[in-house]
Amino acid sequence: MSEQPFKVSVSDADLDLLRRKLDLVRLPDELEDVGWDYGTPLSDVKRLVARWKDGFDWRKAEEKINEFPQFTRDIEVDGFGTLNIHYLHQKSAVENAVPLLFVHGWPGHFLEAQKIIPLLTSASGEHPSFHVVALSLPGYGFSEAPTKKDFGLAQYAEVANKLMLALGYNEYVAQGGDWGHAISRTLAELYGHKYVKAWHTNFPFGTAPSLTKNPFRYLLYMVTPYSAEERAWLAQTVKFQQTGAGYNRLQSTRPQTLGYSLADSPVGLVAWIYEKLVTWTDGYPWTDDEVLTWISIYWFSRAGPAASVRIYMEVAKDRAKGTLGTRYSTIPLGLSYFPKELVRVPQAWARTLGNVVQESLHEHGGHFAAYERPEELSDDVRKMFAKGGPAHGVVPGKNGYA
Repeated sequence: MSEQPFKVSVSDADLDLLRRKLDLVRLPDELEDVGWDYGTPLSDVKRLVARWKDGFDWRKAEEKINEFPQFTRDIEVDGFGTLNIHYLHQKSAVENAVPLLFVHGWPGHFLEAQKIIPLLTSASGEHPSFHVVALSLPGYGFSEAPTKKDFGLAQYAEVANKLMLALGYNEYVAQGGDWGHAISRTLAELYGHKYVKAWHTNFPFGTAPSLTKNPFRYLLYMVTPYSAEERAWLAQTVKFQQTGAGYNRLQSTRPQTLGYSLADSPVGLVAWIYEKLVTWTDGYPWTDDEVLTWISIYWFSRAGPAASVRIYMEVAKDRAKGTLGTRYSTIPLGLSYFPKELVRVPQAWARTLGNVVQESLHEHGGHFAAYERPEELSDDVRKMFAKGGPAHGVVPGKNGYA
């Protein structure tokens, strides 16, 4: 199927089913004075459920989403058949804008890009402009989900690359955090130089330099002590792995079991995702309607919310079998460091990701940088591809300027 225009349009029957489920909620008890220590507070869940049931206007949210130009297109995936993929495609008024693929993660979705799209597509002689494509990954939002196991990083990257080629962007750049980082890195590995000309990530997570893979970086690393700031970063990472990463282990080993709760209980879905929205951001002032719009995309998603967590198990199997998603690529790479990112490592580790040509350290921001700190992230991307920047002109004939 060729490209088809798309509008979000949830049926009245689906909205009615949600209301009926919210009417039947049975909430758990809660220990005294635990705050966030045991997970999402009961008071927050009660408030969000009440708002979702009686005050939240999905049709208003739907109208706002539909202001973005959205489409679907069939993409053939080797060994997995055809998947119908949903995406936003916002073109710049600048004909020579740089084609940029935005790749979200979990628990994000295509709307994670909504604040940076107008910034990146804006035209100015002071900075480059971009044609932005923000896809819904297979199993997320309004894209179809794979129906067979072993749909891993190579397949997500294949979908993304084929989508860009189908749109006429034979050469492009990529940006992403979370799974968007892993998929963009895989794009660089599999399609770098020929199609993918550069990539940028706000999740600069790498491993310590090794003697076999990075001999020069390894020797430099061995004689360079960690700074006090880098020691704090590592302590932050260890703390998250010890106290905040249980979701990852569960989704990497028993996604189907968890999926029953996410698919059947809107309250369970709220508690599971809201916890991440709050604790993974840097004091971002979420409104209840922002949260409910975000979570409603999961509840009303084409495949249902259970499909979104399977990527954890598939990528865990990928990594157990080989090195996909870990190899060094020589295409230009830009890194943005935000202080409340889930895991933070010394810059020497992050530089093992690839040919790092730009690094930016920020004072504020967390895991959802495109949504939390859109100006800062957009500025980093612009600087990377601007005149005089380290990746200016990497896409032939598309330098971002009129």
